[in-house]
Amino acid sequence: MGLLDGKYAIITGAASPRGLGKATARLFAEHGATVAILDLDEALAAAAAADLPGEGHVGLACNVIDKDACQTAADTLIEKWGAVDILVNNAGITQPLKLMDIMPENYDAVTDVSLRGTLYMTQALTPHFRERKTGSIVNLSSVSAQRGGGIFGGPHYSAAKAGVLGLTKAAARELAPDGVRVNALCPGFIATDITAGKLTEEMRTLVLAGIPMGRAGTAEDVAGCALFLASDLSAYCTGTEVDVNGGSLIH
Repeated sequence: MGLLDGKYAIITGAASPRGLGKATARLFAEHGATVAILDLDEALAAAAAADLPGEGHVGLACNVIDKDACQTAADTLIEKWGAVDILVNNAGITQPLKLMDIMPENYDAVTDVSLRGTLYMTQALTPHFRERKTGSIVNLSSVSAQRGGGIFGGPHYSAAKAGVLGLTKAAARELAPDGVRVNALCPGFIATDITAGKLTEEMRTLVLAGIPMGRAGTAEDVAGCALFLASDLSAYCTGTEVDVNGGSLIH
């Protein structure tokens, strides 16, 4: 028995082969979910969906900073499947810039994808979730939001991910009476494409020294927590932030 048997899930920004989104999509599929992978490139999204275990998975092009594109993707999948049960707002970008190096275009790029994209996809599916009186939304924040950066992303990344936490909690409060749950994941240092090759050996040693468990996280570590929040195991959890950081922030 899978934890998500018969469920339909949408995961944004999940085409990258070694990313958190793809690992989450794979685990959801292994647990019986039918998954839609949304990404900028339709061909990559379709290939990622075809790579998942099981049948019927879908890859769609969707730029999450385009409100109409988010609505179109949601409507397309609701029509195709008849229902959507889970939304994982995973799409995000990071930039390792110092405070004074953040240009307007850097701020726009990072904040738009993480924060605006999370809002737009949530808005696109909320009426459907409300109508069915059920739904689980999992938003990707970061330990950077909680501790003020210090690993990889710049201050604008910390700000965007902190914004995701505020949005998660406010949406959770508003949607709870409708049976819709909204929770956030706060990954710590995870070995993915975003961080690959960008850290010097010295930086890497320093980062690992700050992690009591002594290792970088894996995409699968994050996917396991996403599965928990998406499934009925977490039926009484909403507005929470689940830390996946190996103990690097204990508070």
